[in-house]
Amino acid sequence: MGVTKQQAIENKKAIVEAAEKLFRRRGVAAVGLTELTKAAGFTQGGFYNHFKSKDALVAAVMEKAMEDGATLFNSGVQASKAAKATPIKRHVEWYLSQEHLANIEQGCPLTAYAGDVRRLSEEARQSYTDGLKWNIEQLASLLDNDDPQQRRKQATALFSQLVGALVLSRAVAETDPALASEILEAGRQQLLLALGK
Repeated sequence: MGVTKQQAIENKKAIVEAAEKLFRRRGVAAVGLTELTKAAGFTQGGFYNHFKSKDALVAAVMEKAMEDGATLFNSGVQASKAAKATPIKRHVEWYLSQEHLANIEQGCPLTAYAGDVRRLSEEARQSYTDGLKWNIEQLASLLDNDDPQQRRKQATALFSQLVGALVLSRAVAETDPALASEILEAGRQQLLLALGK
């Protein structure tokens, strides 16, 4: 008996989810097809029933990651509004938190893939670029400034600082947890000060 259409969709989803966890933890280049298919519970033949290559899988992972990142961002904004809190302030506090530092597998994908993206396929790079543009636009919409060009510049700088602080903090978190915390705290304080929050 063959695989149903629904089962094929679930199988493909399982491969993408397993790959995303491995890619976020270890980097795209460090994960081979054998490890990937084993983690997803498939044979290499089963993998090729769903993806023509590892590049095709990486593109699918990147697209899913950007969609999940948008959902995460929107959920945070809605939670802030429901709590009658300032969304931009809460976003900065969450982004540069110990919780987000530790949550590589489900946190912001733009940070998780920052070191990999330039070496990926054009399709994966485009998904990342689209996700980055979307995040900047969303941040700009939360800023208090009547000039759209200034809001975009401010949002671009803000997001760059958020990602940079989190990337550096994660880079040293295992070897120097105190420095990792210091980077998060200093980044958070300075950004909130600059935002007047």
